[in-house]
Amino acid sequence: MTRPTIKDLADAAGVSVSTVNRVLSDASSVRKPTRERVRHAAERIGFYGLGTIDYSIRESAEVHRLGILLQQGNRSFYRDLGAVLTEAAEDYQDGRVELVVEFLDDLSPNNVADRLLAISGDCDAIALVAAEHPLVSEAIDTVLRAGTPVCGLVAPLSARGNVGYIGLDHWKVGRTAAWAFDRMCRERGKIGILVGNHRYRNQDLNESGFRSYLREHNSGFTLLEPRSTFESAAVAREMTEELFQEHPDMCGLFISGGGVTGAVAALRDINPGRDFVSVGYELIDVTRTALIDGVLTMAICHPMKEVARETITALVKAKRTGPDVGAQSVALGFEIYTSENV
Repeated sequence: MTRPTIKDLADAAGVSVSTVNRVLSDASSVRKPTRERVRHAAERIGFYGLGTIDYSIRESAEVHRLGILLQQGNRSFYRDLGAVLTEAAEDYQDGRVELVVEFLDDLSPNNVADRLLAISGDCDAIALVAAEHPLVSEAIDTVLRAGTPVCGLVAPLSARGNVGYIGLDHWKVGRTAAWAFDRMCRERGKIGILVGNHRYRNQDLNESGFRSYLREHNSGFTLLEPRSTFESAAVAREMTEELFQEHPDMCGLFISGGGVTGAVAALRDINPGRDFVSVGYELIDVTRTALIDGVLTMAICHPMKEVARETITALVKAKRTGPDVGAQSVALGFEIYTSENV
């Protein structure tokens, strides 16, 4: 059996031989639907030049250079998020994505603002995870004025210009956590709350939604003042231990952000009992184990692959429309895990 020729491919795709030759040598000169028809026909008939077609199409694709600023790479959540963002960029079909992912060890507002300004000149659009601060807001406005769109990732951000957002509806996250306590606690009592930093608007909204639900349903719980962990596992462990020392009769703990691994370690050591309810966030190795052995009752999580896909799509759309058209905002549904579905 002879291998398919260029004419065979042209016949299979319903195009001329010259069109096939153009797809092979300069795919940018051929309309996208036609390129795809030729490519699919080549795959179907086993055309020997399929690799050449793929290369030509990829080289002709629009290039999107996107920047992502994440937090410390030693934290499982951000390390995993960086990995799925890279995969989503490689899989993106409507053009070629060149992704610049940077992990920031120094989370000070000065450094975040400096790194945002530093990468803005080399990127078509940028997403970042950051706390609210005037220095960060001013840097965002500077980048927007220069024509580069900016989106808050995971945590919403604000500035005078149009700032997009890709992440969860954190008001609903907080209300869902409160619903869990309302339904799962056998007796009403005190609930401790841990936040990483109130300048992260997602965590602030988590707590607001949490209080809103319990206030609305007159549930009988006593909500303790939130303790800040400053995004540190060591501090989260210390704060959890202090809460139990001061309130040994707590019936639950809401870990709404920052240092969940430290809080889980403290709960494991303290072992408050089977009826104690604890709700945390994200499905990483530590929380998965904690759910299985009962240290953590429920985890509310980002759908990581969907976050990554929507981030790439939103940044490309923001690049094409420009920062003056309007912010690209994507609110995603969240995942809920217990010991029964991890």
